[in-house]
Formats: sequence, structure tokens, C-alpha cells
Amino acid sequence: MTDAVRQFRDFFVSLKLTVFLLVLGILLIFAATLDQVNLGIWAVQEKYFRSFFVLWRVGDVPVPVFPGGYLIGGLLLVNLVSAHAYRFKMAWRKSGIFLTHAGLILLLVGELLSGIWQQDFSMRLSEDEPKNYSESYQHNELVIVDTTDAANDDVVSIPEGVLAKGDVVQHPKLPFRVVTKLYYPNSSLRMHDETKAAAGTEPPSPATTGFGTRVVAIPLRVTYKQDERNLATAYIELVGPEGSIGTWLVSTHPDLLPQAFEHGGRSWRIAFRPRREYKPFQLTLLKFSHDRYAGTDIPKNFSSRIRLQTPNGQDDREVLIYMNNPLRYAGLTFYQASFEKDNPKVTILQVVKNPSWMLPYVACALMTLGLIIQFGIHLVGFVQKRRAPRPVVA
Repeated sequence: MTDAVRQFRDFFVSLKLTVFLLVLGILLIFAATLDQVNLGIWAVQEKYFRSFFVLWRVGDVPVPVFPGGYLIGGLLLVNLVSAHAYRFKMAWRKSGIFLTHAGLILLLVGELLSGIWQQDFSMRLSEDEPKNYSESYQHNELVIVDTTDAANDDVVSIPEGVLAKGDVVQHPKLPFRVVTKLYYPNSSLRMHDETKAAAGTEPPSPATTGFGTRVVAIPLRVTYKQDERNLATAYIELVGPEGSIGTWLVSTHPDLLPQAFEHGGRSWRIAFRPRREYKPFQLTLLKFSHDRYAGTDIPKNFSSRIRLQTPNGQDDREVLIYMNNPLRYAGLTFYQASFEKDNPKVTILQVVKNPSWMLPYVACALMTLGLIIQFGIHLVGFVQKRRAPRPVVA
């Protein structure tokens, strides 16, 4: 073995590398905890833990200033596997250490897979109103719906990222092009002041049809607070072979309804909404219960009695979802997340899609079993030494 290869091996199996990476991990968690006040939990996860480097902007240039969670976790995984393969000798007295290390490796792999695969959605349910879709917390979509057929809607979905880039979209199902004129990641809406517009002190609205002719979008700074949500707005122009069909203001504001129009002898609707994920079953809220501690508004318990139905009738049952007792079905987990304070007949469920959700539980079980076995081996050895006969001194 050459000196270069030996140095490379010694670097990755070194205990000093382990301690150094653990210190970097502690510093990363500390910095992310402080920055969570400014960015919120979702942005902090993406910036610090689900990246190879933490980037700070110097002007318009992103500069890496600290190793991210993927880099630190990946090096820890390589360090642990390398040290285990190089130093560990198979023996029953070290079986506990083997299980503990296997659990730790599985825990690191599980966190990596969760960061790649996990998706979070919300599901707002009103009593006696069936629903078969959930909505994304972070991502939006522009939908153009062909409603000509009364029995079925033909939906074309355009991701928000395409609107943000200003790309022109020509979908095979649409007899027109979709052109983004303006896009605001966060905004507020107010009524258009006709008096100011006539006096020239307020610019005319870019919208030429729909309620956008009466409403003006005001761009706002993007918010990262946990209890606030960005309301994206865009001005969308539809252009057919004969020319412009019109420009619409579309927004994710919850009070705005889809806008209808006619073109090419067909009926259409256009809307900007949180991205939906449809499911092969439907949930119906039967009853929402919200218990409080006596004399206070502090929630003691809140739960939702749900009816789960599949179109083929294979499943038709009632389920009670409450804190620490989610519903797991079809690869999804439904948690009791929140409720509407002004409407006692509305509940909000958090829907988590994570194919690797079992790995952390298996990893913790392996580490616990390994520690118990290793402690037991040392305890038995200690007891045997205590019971060994002592030599008689003449």
C-alpha cells in the first residue's frame, strides 16, 4: 500500500474526523436555530440541512460559507462505514456495537431519503363535504380547466416555477399559448382606484378581462414566518392563433374564485391555487371536537372523526384522528394539525408522503437493542469476575 493510499484511508477512518464532523453538525444546528426566526422551518431545512453548502449572497452572487447537512451527514456516513470495516472484527462480544453502528448508519440513510422523498400537504375538511385531494404547503400551480363536458373536467396544470421564469407555455390540450406578463411571489390585493387612474397618478391594470380590471396586485416581500403564507399573484395572457384572447390577474388569495371564459366554442376556467395531489379515495369529516382546559383557550384535545371511502367500495369505515394518533393509509399519513377558530365545523389535516418513514423507527430499535446487548455482555462479565473464587493466602 502506497503512502498516499494509506493517508487517504487513515483520514476517513480517523476518530478526529468523527469529532470534527460532530462539532460542525452542532454549529450547523445552532446557526439554523437562530436563522429560523428569519426564514421559517421550511426554508431553514432547505438552506442548512438539505444542501451540500450553506450559501450566503454577496450582492447577487451566492457564496458557500459553511458545509451543509448533506455534506456533513455524508462524510459522517463514510467515516462510520470505513472505520467499521477497517477496525471492527466479527465477534459475539462486539455484537452490540455492530447493531448500534448499523442503526446509526440506517438513521443517516433514512434522513437522506426523507429529505429526497418526503412531501407535506394540507387537507381542509368541512363537515359532510367529501374531498379526494390535498394541497401543498409551499408550491402553487396555474390551472386551465376545460369545463365543456359536464361530467368530466380536463385540467392542464402549469407549475409556479414556470410562471416565475416567464416561460411561454404551449400545451397540446390548449388551443392557445400561456404567457406570463408579471409574477409576484408574495402580494396583496386592493381595489383599483378609477379616479387616480383617470388622473394619471395610478398606472392602468395589466389585466384586460376578469376581476383583474377592478383589482390591483401590490408586490410584498417574501415572508418566511411559520404562521404566515406567501400569496403569489401573476398576470397571465392567453394568446391564440388569431391574437391575444385577454390578460387575467390570477392569485392564490383564498377569497378569489376561478374565472370563467369562452374560447373556440368551449368553456374554460383559469385559477392560481396551491398544487393539488389527488387520491384514489375520499375523506369526509363527520365531526370535529375541540376540548379546552376549563376557563382558558388552551387546547386540551382536538380530534376529527373521518369517514374513509374508496370508489370500488372496498373500504368504507370511520376513523378517529387525534393528536399522536394519525391515520396511515395508501402510503400516506394524516395528522391532526390544526382547525379554523372561526368555524368549528372545519378541520385541517397534515398529509405526509414519505416512503422511508419506517427507517428511523427501525434504526432506533437497532441502536437500543445494540446498547442493551453490549451493556448485558459487560454486566455478565463483571458479575462472573466478582463470583470467581479468590486464591487462599497462607
